[in-house]
Amino acid sequence: MAALAPAPFAGTLLTPDSPGYDDARRVYNGSIDRRPAFIARCGSADDVAAALALARRHDLAVAVRGGGHSIPGWSVVDGGLVVDLTAMREVRVDPGTRTAVVGPGATWAEFDAAAQQHGLATPGGEISHTGVAGLTLGGGIGWLSRMHGLACDNLLAAELVTAAGEIRWVDDRTDPELMWGLRGGGGNFGVVTSFTFALHPVGPVPGGVVFHRGERAAEVLRLYRDLGAAAPRQLSLVAVQATAPPAPFVPEELRGRSLAGISAAWFGDAADAERMLSPIRSALGRPEIDMLGVLPYCALQQSVDTSAPWGMRSHLKSDFLDELDDAAIDALVATAAQRRHPMSHVLVRRLGGAIADVGPARTAFAHRSATHMTTIVGVWDAAGEPGPESAWARRTWAATRRLACGTYVNHLEDEGGGRVREAYPSTTWARLAALKARLDPENVFRHNQNVPPAR
Repeated sequence: MAALAPAPFAGTLLTPDSPGYDDARRVYNGSIDRRPAFIARCGSADDVAAALALARRHDLAVAVRGGGHSIPGWSVVDGGLVVDLTAMREVRVDPGTRTAVVGPGATWAEFDAAAQQHGLATPGGEISHTGVAGLTLGGGIGWLSRMHGLACDNLLAAELVTAAGEIRWVDDRTDPELMWGLRGGGGNFGVVTSFTFALHPVGPVPGGVVFHRGERAAEVLRLYRDLGAAAPRQLSLVAVQATAPPAPFVPEELRGRSLAGISAAWFGDAADAERMLSPIRSALGRPEIDMLGVLPYCALQQSVDTSAPWGMRSHLKSDFLDELDDAAIDALVATAAQRRHPMSHVLVRRLGGAIADVGPARTAFAHRSATHMTTIVGVWDAAGEPGPESAWARRTWAATRRLACGTYVNHLEDEGGGRVREAYPSTTWARLAALKARLDPENVFRHNQNVPPAR
């Protein structure tokens, strides 16, 4: 239903002089310090339409904030208007139909908690304070993805406000091309004010992590690769190179030392869990740290939150890989070992399974055949300089660059249009540009990993 004459704005409009303005403009990436002219805290789709009308009247650049977790800080814009959706965080679960309706301000922690009250879940992110909206619109890779696909594969319907202020409810019947674009095309087509997801039964999860000393990293990554090549889709695997924190689970003599490990989660029959997880525990001999067990799904989803705290200053590089050969492992291990900050780390996630079941033309997320995803995070302190660890992240990323077969749009920094193009094959890009021309011909929603409208 169109809303060509939007209702009056009923939310809260913040300016630089308003109480709470500074808190409202802060985002996940602590290195971002932008000062919008207005922050429109919306409570409904009508509020969003009214906020966009205000931006049109005053020719203001528009940023859209869901969870505020955009790595390059696209959630806030200097001198423009932020459409702030953080108050719209309701999660309504229908266990009978195994569906959930989720507000665009909700985080995965909130969504997971609501769904798990009924023993249900849908694939979500690895960090629980990530917003549902941004992650889903860029694809959405997580622990459940080999079993049940991406977050966007489980998106059934959406309510969206266009740049012109039209409020639309869409699904695969009413506008299949727009639904195609929302499944991986990012925030290029409007402000999504409601998501409807399919849910799946998920109970306690056998899994966890084992760590060996960092000097065994090449062995650990080879084990990760070889186990993943033969693993059923029920097994999710991530290789980790990190520095041991001063945490209770870390022996005193290992704190501050380099570690290499494998994180795992088993979503199959519980009777098979020990057989599937035992090689992770035993193939390389007794690990230095063994945290394999059975944990609630929400605990799994929050298990790496401490490695990415809100406000962290970081530089991230990432790619999809079509293989991980011995030379790539050796190069990755060598450069990963040069990190200096104790929170800098390298992850390699096994893809495939249900992700690859979906044809590359069925969603805007098209890199379905990739077998691995690298995530390299360089971190610095507030009083430090970003240069050294950012340069380290780029060197480490370059170690496997020859095997790259695309990149994940949700992991892009502000790297320019060429890198955004790497997130989409050429045929996908052409479809996205045509859809953009239909929904947002003036490119109002350009403060993002932008797909310009076809001309």
